[in-house]
Amino acid sequence: MNAVWRTIRNYVMWSYERGTLHYDIMVTIILIFIFFSPYWINFNDKPKPRNSHPTDIVVTPDAQGRLLYQIEATAISGGDDSAVRAQLLRMIEPISGNVSIVSYEPVTDHGGHLQSYKVLVQRQ
Repeated sequence: MNAVWRTIRNYVMWSYERGTLHYDIMVTIILIFIFFSPYWINFNDKPKPRNSHPTDIVVTPDAQGRLLYQIEATAISGGDDSAVRAQLLRMIEPISGNVSIVSYEPVTDHGGHLQSYKVLVQRQ
């Protein structure tokens, strides 16, 4: 039993020489801990979600020269089709100037909740 405690003490004190069996075992245990501990231990190191854009409007160009806007649904109060188009146009025109809406579609999550609108506009 004394030999077991001496071996454990030598592992803790890191007193084995490099290239020996016990040294290789210690290094292997450390590598196993480094590579496999994230699967079992939650280190809370996930990045914080950030807003996509401060104004909640993201603009991307289209291949045909049109612009595709993604506008958060919280910026639109809803209503019928013409009310939604008017609100979307009121948010887009200060950014792009005089444009016309070609089409728009609501984007929902897996639960069916409205997340944003994708709006395709053409410059006039």
